[in-house]
This record gives sequence, C-alpha cells and structure tokens, in this order.
Amino acid sequence: MASSSTASPFCTWLLAACISSPYEKDHPMRSSIFQSPKRLSQWARRKKLISKCSYVGGADFASNLSSSFSVSGIHNLMSSFLAFEPCYDSKVLYESLAFFGSKRSRSRRQRQMNGAVHSGITMAVPVQRAEQGTTKKKPLTKQRRVVVTGLGVVTPLGHDPDVFYNSLLEGVSGISEIGAFDCARFPTKIAGEIKSFSTDGWVSPKLSKKADKFMLYLISAGKKALADGGITEEVMDNLDKRRCGVIIGSALGGMKVFNDAIEALRISYKKMNPFCIPFATTNMGSAILAMDLGWMGPNYSISTACATSNFCILNAAYHIMRGETDMMLCGGSEAAIIPIGLGGFSACKVLSQRNSEPTKASCPWDINRDGFVIGEGAGVLLLEELEHAKRRGANIYAEFLGGSFTCDAYHMTEPHPDGTGVALCIEKALDQSGVCREDVNYINAYAASTPTGDLKEYRAIIRCFGKNPELRVNSTKSMIGHLLGASGAVEAVATIKAIQTGCIHPNINLENPDESVDMNVLVGPKKEKLDIKVAMSNALGFGGHNSSILFAPYK
Repeated sequence: MASSSTASPFCTWLLAACISSPYEKDHPMRSSIFQSPKRLSQWARRKKLISKCSYVGGADFASNLSSSFSVSGIHNLMSSFLAFEPCYDSKVLYESLAFFGSKRSRSRRQRQMNGAVHSGITMAVPVQRAEQGTTKKKPLTKQRRVVVTGLGVVTPLGHDPDVFYNSLLEGVSGISEIGAFDCARFPTKIAGEIKSFSTDGWVSPKLSKKADKFMLYLISAGKKALADGGITEEVMDNLDKRRCGVIIGSALGGMKVFNDAIEALRISYKKMNPFCIPFATTNMGSAILAMDLGWMGPNYSISTACATSNFCILNAAYHIMRGETDMMLCGGSEAAIIPIGLGGFSACKVLSQRNSEPTKASCPWDINRDGFVIGEGAGVLLLEELEHAKRRGANIYAEFLGGSFTCDAYHMTEPHPDGTGVALCIEKALDQSGVCREDVNYINAYAASTPTGDLKEYRAIIRCFGKNPELRVNSTKSMIGHLLGASGAVEAVATIKAIQTGCIHPNINLENPDESVDMNVLVGPKKEKLDIKVAMSNALGFGGHNSSILFAPYK
C-alpha cells in the first residue's frame, strides 16, 4: 500500500496525459502529429515514464498501456488502467468521465442542457483516489435559450392574436357554410372559411393578384408577427440579416394556382399562369417573405401533412439553439377550401357532414363526432435568442423549451391503435426539453373531431400524464376547424396566449362526452383560469407524423 500511495499522483498525471493525447487511427491530423520528430521525442519520453510506472503496477501493466495507446485506442487504454487497481478506484474514474453532472435531481434548465454538451474534443480527465472524494464535474455547456417575441395569425376568428384568442375564450365558432363556391355536389358544405381578408399594407398589389391564398396568408401572418414583435424599420435596419431566417410550411401548398393551371392547360399551355409552378410549391411563401425582408438565414419549408407547423417551429428553434441564427419566423399556412380540396377530403370520408349545424359540427371527444371540419388560415411565431431579445428590449410572450417528432410507421391515414407513436413523441419531447411530466399542466391537443383519432391521442396523453391532477386539455379545432398544415402554428399561438393571459379556452360542443374520456381532464364549455407551468401543443398528420412542442412562462 505504501508503494501505491506513492505512485498514485504520478499515475493520475500519466492517465490524464495519455487520455488527452489524440488517437492516431481516428485523428484527421494523425500524420503530422504522430510522425513529426518533435512528437516522436515526446512519445519516447512517455515510454520512459510508463516503464517507471511498471515498478508499481508490474511489467505487464507497462506493456498493456503501451499496446493499448498505440493499437487499440482510448477504450483499451481504459481497460488497462482498470486492471491496475493500486493507482486509483475505478468507480472514481467513471464518475470523473460523467460530463453531464451528478445523478441527483437537476433543474429543468440543467436537464435541458444534457444533450447539448457533447464535444468532439478529447478531454484530459484527472483521476483521484477514492479516499480523496469524487472528482469535480465538467461544467455544463451554456445552451442558447429561445423565446417567443411575436405572434401573427390569419384565421376564421380574426387576423389579430388578441381578437383571435378573445373569441376562443368566449367560445365563438368560426365555422359556417362555404360561400366561396357552390357546394351542392359535395356531401360536406361547411368549413372554417375566412370570410374577409385584405392584403393591404402586407402584400404588394401585383403579388396579391397572382399568388395563391396560402402564400398571401403566410406573408401577411409573417409580417404581422414582426410588427407584433416590435420589429420596426429602424430595428430591421440594425439586424444582422445573415442570422435571420424563415421556415413556414404548408401541407398542400398552392392548390388553387395549380388547379387553375390544369384548367388552362385544357385550352393551351400558353393560357397557363407562368408562375403556376413556383406559386404552387410549399417553399415559395417562405422564400418570397425572405426576399421582402432581406433575411439571408435558413429558408425552407417542411411538409408533414397536418403536423407541418410543429415541425417548422421545432426546426427553427434548433437553428437558434445551435447558434446559427438569432431570429426565426416559423409556422404554417393553408388555403385548401376549394373544390378539389373539399372533394379530395370528401372522397377520403374524413369530413363532418353535419351541414345543418355548422357551429356544432366540430366536436372533439363528443360521442356524436363524425369527422373534422376543414379550415384555412396561417399562424406564425417570431422566435428569438433570449439575449438578443433582451438587448433590443423585446416583449417576451413565453419561452420555447423544445419538442420532438416521431412516426407511427403504421398506416397512411389511421393512427396507431395503441397510440404508441404519439406516446413516444410526448416522452421524447419531455426528455429533449428536460421537463418533468408533473410540470406539464396544460395541453392543447390535436383532437380534430374524428371517431378514432381523438381517443388514440387522449389515451396517449393519459398514459403519459394521467397521474397529474392539475392537467387540463382542450382543442382549438372545436371553434375554427382543422387548418391542416397551419393548425399547429395557430394552436401554438392559442397556447402562448393562454400562458400570457392565465386563461384557457373552452371545449365547445362537448355535450355528450365519449365514455372513454374523463371530464376532470378535459376543459368544459366555459373558459378556465390556470397558472400554466409548462404547456404542450400536439400536431399529428397523415403518414403517421407526430409532433409535440413545449412552452413555458419566461422566467
């Protein structure tokens, strides 16, 4: 024991020095590092040190150490040291390699950082004897926080976030008979249709005449989010536009423009709108908005059916978290209330046919639900890096904590019978965000008023959060219908407004709850006050796409 006590500090240093040396096989600069005369002389000196250590640990140890370092890399080197017990305690070594902090309970912010501290750099790790206590942990890497500083909407209940949310709180329905075209030949004649909309002040007259409505909704909502976020011309001039981006998607894109082009083609291609191809693609709305703003950061669209908006929001947040951008416009837009859109969904037999009572047709979790009601509109969030927002004195609505997405891998239009994909998505979202399930006390559910989908999501929610007596769940679709690719963003706006106001909107039309649901969990026909700790918003889509995003009050 006397010898081991003497050797311990030396072996501690030697281990740290060896581990900090790059591994020849994997290091991209191995030729210059391992073949230069200077490096060879340093290795020669280390071999001498290893031979000295063999007096303490035995000749076999020195041989094993040399072989491990030059042939098998760091993992075998570690194994050699594990066999050399007099120098250190193996438990202490593994604790010293635990870069992510202790196993004791951690704060949400610390848990959220767990996935963000990985590095490709090999670190020198000091090792102490067990008697000397545990080694000091590597400090957590600071993760960039993301906050919401602006909101923009175009919806059947209004085109201002406050007007929109106040209507939700009052239980006003935006669903009515379709007036844009004759629906006599369709089994469904109702929708969450936007009756009045003007692009004045938001979109140029020339573009307004040519572009599809989904693009007009997108650009308008995007610029409204900027205005709501205090991005004046003066602020815009001071932004680093290389670090500002746009990710606003659509499930169906410019259906009207493309449909009109097909009709024109029946006469001649010369009659087609020359912009029909670019105006039909889902990415062009984000591209044109970026052109208007001069924003040169990440710019693209994501199309994952009705989960589109959440995918866009989460990816936009990732760009900020990774330090690539400081500000992102994100969300979704949809304008599918046209004959081909209504006809296509009618052929799928997924739409409600409760034409005689439009305002009661969308009734998530009610036993009389017979399908979703199609809607249209756009929702856009202005996400911003926290310190960037604070420097310009921005009003912060909420903090974006994170989220996740999964795939059912089961059926094109039907959800997994057990809700496995949704439950997995929720679990991953909590893990990625570092949020305890007990902290989530409000969920804006996807619940589209379909016979099977509502219950599958509900069961997944109960499986994950059922033991939380404070949990409250509602569905915005009961009042505006299903906005398809825009639904997630518009519902995210509703979720953020709930955090800001401390009130959650009712579930209207829930007159005869399905026997499988618990009304102690679902919000009733009146708005409720709620001190929201963490809020979740779900969006699911054809193809088995699942997504969950989390927001919390900024503190």
